Order: sequence, then C-alpha cells, then structure tokens
Amino acid sequence: MDKKAISDFVEERLAGTDYFPVDVTVSANNEIKIEVDSDSGVDIDFCVELTRAIEEAFSRDEEDYELEVGSAGLTSPFKVHRQYLKNIGEKVEVLTCDGRKLHGVLTAADESGFDLETKVKVKREGAKRPVEELHTERFAYSDVKSVCVELEF
Repeated sequence: MDKKAISDFVEERLAGTDYFPVDVTVSANNEIKIEVDSDSGVDIDFCVELTRAIEEAFSRDEEDYELEVGSAGLTSPFKVHRQYLKNIGEKVEVLTCDGRKLHGVLTAADESGFDLETKVKVKREGAKRPVEELHTERFAYSDVKSVCVELEF
C-alpha cells in the first residue's frame, strides 16, 4: 500500500472538520494504522465512518490490507504541532533530550517550540524557607524526547 496516497486521502477527508491526522503507518505486510485527533475529542462513530471511507477508496480486491483507525491515545506523546495547540492550558509531562523530566502547564506553542510553566522553589535572601514561584521555560521541539498530557485522578 502507498502510505502517501493513504495519508493524502485521510488529510483530504478530514479537511474542513476539527479532526486532524496524527500518524499514518503502513507496515511491510500492509497493516495500516491511522491515528486521528480533534479539538473536541474523537468518538467511535467517526472512526467507523473514516474506516468505511478508506475501504471504499482503496479496494481490497486490488491489494489486501489490514486497517485500524483510532484516536491518538490520551497518554501518548504528542506527534504533531496541532496537539500542542489543542492542549494549551493543560498539565503535561516533558522529557527533555538532556534527561530532565518536568511537570507543568503548557502555556503557549508556535511553529518553533512551546512554553512550559513550572513551579520552582526559590530561597529569598533573609528568608528562612524557600517559596514556590512560577517559572516559564521555552523549549524547541527538537530539545524534547516526549510531551504528554498528565492525567490527574
């Protein structure tokens, strides 16, 4: 199966909706996995609808394949820029390339990177104990290994 043809079809099918493609993979033995996301959540009915549209466009008579369409996992690392935009204001966990693990709030995102607001302990001169202050740090996408939503229970 042609990954580009499938990716192009999915992007065209999602155009004009609040859904967006996150990942399209095609294995050597034609196992196709498509992950989608949306600003308002992904429901199973939409996944079924997209699956049927793909099956109509890419005949199994011409080339046999296995197809799986689903939502990007809630705790899966972000893969596309739009996931950062969708999650502004949410608590996230960031694993940096230099091995730091940070927890904070995603406050901004643009084409070059994102901002993370964390709490840091600062000891003021003359104070007996440190106090927590909010600190914002800027990251380039290339400086992080993963960013995922942090779930609270």
